[in-house]
Amino acid sequence: MRIEGKEYQTIWFENDVVKIIDQTKLPHQFIIKELKTVKDVINAIKVMEVRGAPLIGATAAYGMVLAIIENNDQTFLKKSAEDLINSRPTAINLKWAVDRMMSKLSGVNSNKILDIALSEAKNICEEDVKFCENIGLNGLKIIEEIYNKKKDTVNILTHCNAGWLATINWGTATSPIYHAHKKGIPVHVWADETRPRNQGANLTSYELNEEGVKNTIIADNTGGILMQRGEVDMCIVGTDRTLANGDVCNKVGTYLKALAAHDNKIPFYVALPSSTIDWNIKDHKDIPIEERNSDELSHMEGLDEKGDIKKIQIYPKTSKAMNLAFDVTPAKYVTGLITEKGVCEASEKGLKDLFK
Repeated sequence: MRIEGKEYQTIWFENDVVKIIDQTKLPHQFIIKELKTVKDVINAIKVMEVRGAPLIGATAAYGMVLAIIENNDQTFLKKSAEDLINSRPTAINLKWAVDRMMSKLSGVNSNKILDIALSEAKNICEEDVKFCENIGLNGLKIIEEIYNKKKDTVNILTHCNAGWLATINWGTATSPIYHAHKKGIPVHVWADETRPRNQGANLTSYELNEEGVKNTIIADNTGGILMQRGEVDMCIVGTDRTLANGDVCNKVGTYLKALAAHDNKIPFYVALPSSTIDWNIKDHKDIPIEERNSDELSHMEGLDEKGDIKKIQIYPKTSKAMNLAFDVTPAKYVTGLITEKGVCEASEKGLKDLFK
């Protein structure tokens, strides 16, 4: 996808370093950062220089490549794998990617291991691009159905950032939107601000602007009244982990949007690649829900009058804050899951039929 008219992916390998777009600096600064060690990768994941389940997985895969370059030793590789998996708990793509890399690298001859690691990391990225493109084509059919009935702009509400910046390219929730836009279907996106890190405002709106897709940023609690007014035709969100029964774990606030959509009879879709499906956890209560530093709530960053990025405190210094990063939307509130293989109902049967 494009930034200032130039095509980019979110991550690439060049001259023995991993290059990323530092998403903590967007939308005010566009900075390409180099990751040179596995510790650099772990830090990038922890502080959310990279974020979004598919991109986190791909970054971890390249972290394994850097671990081999740094110290081509199986013991160091295993320790690096453990540290990467522990860097963030909720997005399942992280463990999925590291486990996939280790299955290829465990016990491999040291002369061949780097080439194998690089090949597999690139495969993970290329697969994600293809998966996200197919998600877009499958979701496009849903948008087309709405447009053919309405014959007017299709208003889509999304939460957080499940755009190309959260994947390698195309995005999950945004991919159907980009495909519709490229086909000439008039679409408009309501982008939830998504406190506390404002991924909707800082990332979703930013990338939609760069692609020329009409969008409007709204406060997280505005979606309900827009639905009541008939100004939302459908919701599409992403997911960091979807259980085999169709329950969806995504950025905190997703559950409330699903409830509002259900009450107003508005279709609520979740877009995901199969790498985000957790086939093992049976009860959503067993999903590790990340609780992040309360400073993300009590402080905000923005541009001052001089154009400098400043961080300010917005809460009373003596106040406590809880910063849960994710919530779970039960399958009964999900209209359908948009995957690379097609659209299915959010249920064990739906997923198993699609992924035999």
